[in-house]
Amino acid sequence: MYEVPDQHGKRIVVTGANSGTGKEAAKRLAGAGAEVVLAVRTEAKGEQAKAEILAAHPGAVLEVRRLDLADQASVRAFADALVAEGRPLDVLVNNAGVMNVPARTETVDGFELQLASNFLGPFALTARLLSLLLAGPAPRVVTMASGAAYRGRIDFGDLQSRRRYRPTLAYAHSKLADLLMMVRLADIAAEQGWPLLSVGAHPGYTRTNLMTTGPFLNGGKPGLAESIGYRIVPSQGVEQGTEPLLFAAADPGVVAGGYYGPRWALVGPTKPSSMPRSARDEAVAARLWAEAERLTGTSVTGLSGKIGA
Repeated sequence: MYEVPDQHGKRIVVTGANSGTGKEAAKRLAGAGAEVVLAVRTEAKGEQAKAEILAAHPGAVLEVRRLDLADQASVRAFADALVAEGRPLDVLVNNAGVMNVPARTETVDGFELQLASNFLGPFALTARLLSLLLAGPAPRVVTMASGAAYRGRIDFGDLQSRRRYRPTLAYAHSKLADLLMMVRLADIAAEQGWPLLSVGAHPGYTRTNLMTTGPFLNGGKPGLAESIGYRIVPSQGVEQGTEPLLFAAADPGVVAGGYYGPRWALVGPTKPSSMPRSARDEAVAARLWAEAERLTGTSVTGLSGKIGA
């Protein structure tokens, strides 16, 4: 099992920290000494996760805060509260998401649910917390992607999948968008001379409730191929599946724009991992970034000017 380096003195936000890889990451980061903010959609579940972590690590410093990444108002309120406190952040772990929602669903903001939860919400959160991250000495933004990104593509003419919606493809598109965001942020940090590391991770095929909750939303259920795949595809437990996220968040060997996970398989130890060629398309990344700024009403460019002033 990966041993997380000492994290004393660090403040870390982990989204989706009430279950799965998010809870495991929060538990092990807190166990290594970090102060961890558990950013969760349902506070009662967050408090339960907090209690479980404290049972394993009685001295852990944990805080539960509500965050619904599918609701831009919730993202804004969460970030504004942290910014108002003025305490630097060392790491933002963009872990939360939804997967394979059976019927196209729109959020309160009019966004397709998977794109909103997996990409637009984390994008806005990152932008709104950037000032706190850059106030730290060696900040990191870690974005959870997926091998599904290989099937994704960015269609700017139908970004919200209004013309054509397929659950697995919408998920793949959102995960490719995450990789493009991660790479673009790494490029912006280099251009601005920021000490920020933007890195990505993928969990391989890890047994969490991600694969069982999304397909059942709105009364849906997984298709036959999905149901069979869930049973026969090699998978791993959450302890192993969280290690790429932990490595990206804490390891001193991480590099800007790096992507970490099981290298050639769905399971196994963390290694530098390959990305789809489409995730390295600088023109698409820049255009998607600008579109995300427009849709979410955030501006990293504007923030960078204030930070550098």
